[in-house]
Amino acid sequence: MKASLRTFARGFLIFGFAIGLWQALVWLTGVPPFILPGPERVARRLWEARLLIAENAFVTFAQILLGLALGAFLGVATAFQLALSPLSRMVMRPIIVFAQAVPIFALAPILTLWLGYGPASKIVVVVLMIYFPIASAFFDGLMRTPQGYLDLARVMGAGPMRVVLSLRAPCAMPSLASGLRLAAVAAPFGAVIGEWVGASRGLGYLMLLSNGRGQTDMMFACLFVLAGFAVLLYFLIDAFGGALTRRFSEPVF
Repeated sequence: MKASLRTFARGFLIFGFAIGLWQALVWLTGVPPFILPGPERVARRLWEARLLIAENAFVTFAQILLGLALGAFLGVATAFQLALSPLSRMVMRPIIVFAQAVPIFALAPILTLWLGYGPASKIVVVVLMIYFPIASAFFDGLMRTPQGYLDLARVMGAGPMRVVLSLRAPCAMPSLASGLRLAAVAAPFGAVIGEWVGASRGLGYLMLLSNGRGQTDMMFACLFVLAGFAVLLYFLIDAFGGALTRRFSEPVF
């Protein structure tokens, strides 16, 4: 907890320094506001359009949370399946790697065509962005159990399922926490990518609409809201991952 607070404090100081540089750049160069608005102008727009931004932010955040929950569930389930079955590793791992190799920007228009402009296509984009990091990190953790623990479980006559659930899974909790932290950073941008391709609501939609109208300050306001939520989500997942590791990291025979 103290480490997280120190990280947050350092990030806040760096953010304040970046805002100061941004304002200085606007003052010194005299750049037009439609190209680079100053932080004061963005803050004013954020306050004036707070209801509109909040309405669209709620849509985006709901898609992020649903996609994150579904992607985490699928990633953990896949990692367990790969750890339990050599046949699954032989068949599924190449498919998973190939699916991850396809750029999400290329898949988003196809998903929008198949699933429509509603939230379903955005949730699937989020799932695709976070599924592989979680599944890969947790599976690596499951397969890196100390050999001494495995030998002890074999001597005690534990079956494959018992070994995975009582031995491999606790040892892999730090890896799962790392995968969840990566997912927390990627999930918000996955939702926005889906909204950029096609949507009628959401922060990504509002940013595109503002871009067409030359409202650069509105675009920056939406971007700051999205970045703020991504940072908050990261710290929440980080705290959750730490608690998960402390609670379940000891093997149970």
